Amino acid sequence: MYQAVRDAMSIALAKDDSAVVFGEDVAFGGVFRCTMFGRERVFNTPLTEQGIVGFGVGLALMGHTAIAEIQFADYIFPAFDQLVNEAAKIRYRSGGTYNVGGLTIRTPTMSVGHGGLYHSQSPEGFFMGASGLKVVIPRSPIQAKGLLLGSIRDPNPVIFMEPKILYRSAGLFAVEQVPVDDYELPLGQAEILVPGADLTLLTWGTPVYHSKVELIDLRSILPWDVETVAESVNRTGRLVIVHEAGMTAGVGAEISAEIQKRCFLKLNAPIKRVTGWE
Repeated sequence: MYQAVRDAMSIALAKDDSAVVFGEDVAFGGVFRCTMFGRERVFNTPLTEQGIVGFGVGLALMGHTAIAEIQFADYIFPAFDQLVNEAAKIRYRSGGTYNVGGLTIRTPTMSVGHGGLYHSQSPEGFFMGASGLKVVIPRSPIQAKGLLLGSIRDPNPVIFMEPKILYRSAGLFAVEQVPVDDYELPLGQAEILVPGADLTLLTWGTPVYHSKVELIDLRSILPWDVETVAESVNRTGRLVIVHEAGMTAGVGAEISAEIQKRCFLKLNAPIKRVTGWE
């Protein structure tokens, strides 16, 4: 998957002269070697997440395509103010006169089997209340390439969260022919991976590979594809939501509330959440 991420950025740089890639150690290839494609318009920044995102906001305001990397999602919180109070709101505060739609924030997320408290978090839920942002989590190489190019070209700022354990987990994936050429997937559309009749199981990222029955990969966390999920639950009568983040105020709570409202008369059992420990 790391090769697909790298390929997507290479295409973005080749086709867009205004595009730049920046972050901590990216000129050396980055911790996960996702940025090993030359140093032209690829440069290191100081160790300041707030500065990285603030710099990206400024670049995007000037019309550039800014592709920033936060080295681990666990360290995105110093940039929370820049993301939620600046990037998410600039189009609204200017009445549509200007925006930072050219800003994409890439960051490795979720657990990896080691790494402890500062390298294993799933912070996607913190951004669900930030209208103006989009949040995307790919499950595989072809999804990573298509969704990353879709994020870079989307007219809104996007946080693109890459499950780090999947970077080199080739054995998990079915055989995928990742397009060599430009390849883009739309944001905000879920995908039914395994059709079923008795239960809808909804997840994203790494847990896709631990789930069975009618399985939906949500792919975009914000906006999330409520129509696809509701249609599935109306057919199956049951919904289980799986995510690595903790249960309290997790993304599953928002989805559960909305599906309960839309599908109440078709539900055969309460919606269940299977999550990481608090």
